[in-house]
Amino acid sequence: MKKIITVYGATGHTGRFVVAELIRQGFTPVVSGRDAEALKALWPDFETRPAAVDDDHALDAALIGADAVINAAGPFALTGAAVSAAAVRAGIPYVDVAAEIEANADTFAAHRNATTPIVPAMAFYGGLSDLLVSATLGGRTSADEVIVAYGLSSWHPTPGTRAAGQVSHDRRNGRRVRFADGELQYHDDQPSQEDWQFPEPLGNRRVIKEFTMADVVTIPSHLDVPNVRTAMTLEAAGDLAQPDTPAPKAVDDEGRSDQTFIVDVLVRTSDGDLRASAHGQDIYAITAPLAVGAVRRLLAGEARTTGVASAGAMFDPADFLNELSPYLTVRIASSTSGS
Repeated sequence: MKKIITVYGATGHTGRFVVAELIRQGFTPVVSGRDAEALKALWPDFETRPAAVDDDHALDAALIGADAVINAAGPFALTGAAVSAAAVRAGIPYVDVAAEIEANADTFAAHRNATTPIVPAMAFYGGLSDLLVSATLGGRTSADEVIVAYGLSSWHPTPGTRAAGQVSHDRRNGRRVRFADGELQYHDDQPSQEDWQFPEPLGNRRVIKEFTMADVVTIPSHLDVPNVRTAMTLEAAGDLAQPDTPAPKAVDDEGRSDQTFIVDVLVRTSDGDLRASAHGQDIYAITAPLAVGAVRRLLAGEARTTGVASAGAMFDPADFLNELSPYLTVRIASSTSGS
């Protein structure tokens, strides 16, 4: 019998990729979200279970008979607590694709005593780099510093990305955030730039040196790393900053945009620097096999721990990355001279 997976936020840009990936991998999706009419219009062939995040009864009904739930509805500051709590009540795995730093921190804090599998940030931001770092360390549990450099050819944000970014901005009162000395720190420092030597085909690019993303929550959640920094190519950051940058436009039959990316990870240890990278197309599209792969592994009994955990702690990172080979080109080097 096919496993049933509820997708909350199934009408969103990423949610549509998730539903399509579930179908591709042989699951039966149940589509859920806040807009009943939109759900029926977009997914007429699937069972629809509309639910508002402030309606526990409707959320519980959306999960009846489901084997797991994937939350693809941002802003996750508004949906994460309610949907993950419903998953715990139902006793089924919860996976989300949150890129919001504070929302992910909230999920870890809220479920620190949970036994139900909870995997936040199982997405391009947060999850992918955590797998890369964990695989690169090869079983070691500490490093001196981790730098994740995001090489995006462009960034056409979805409405959900913009809404989530605004919520995060407001929660911080406009301040910036970093992970240093073992903790999240809020500050008003101006952003700075540096050159970063990405693997080919990107090469040397100018990046914003401290463009903090969800990786500062996922990586130190299970690895002893006092400093985690993320950087972003100047072109992508500029696209995101412009209010008139259009949403992604599909260029292939799978609905992917022409955006390409390289996630370049530098892990500094007392024994030398380690490096890994992943190269692919469309940051929203790659989130779907990450989230669906997590659910498949959880339901197959392949989790390495219980309760709330990030990708690198919950799964065998090297094996997970290997299974993403149809979507990603992954390179893991034993050592490097640095950036």
